[in-house]
Amino acid sequence: MSLSVDVIDKLAALITAAFGLVAALAWNTAIQAVFRELFGDQSSIPAMLGYAGFVTIIAVVFTVWIGYVSGKTKEHVGKVTFIKAKNDKTQ
Repeated sequence: MSLSVDVIDKLAALITAAFGLVAALAWNTAIQAVFRELFGDQSSIPAMLGYAGFVTIIAVVFTVWIGYVSGKTKEHVGKVTFIKAKNDKTQ
């Protein structure tokens, strides 16, 4: 029983990662199109480095923000679970 639950969890994680990759590639294409529109069709090394730096900064900001929101959500869920368990004991 436990093995099948683990397999389902792993498959869900792999499928989620695959959709994340597809979304990331779509965003990459969209951001490249915006850069081409704003700065012209420059495929020079400085233009590529600027694009890579911009995308990296966005990725870092969102990663930090997602970690913050995740931590706050876990903290909130923990408090709610604790209060619910405490109320269940008193009844």
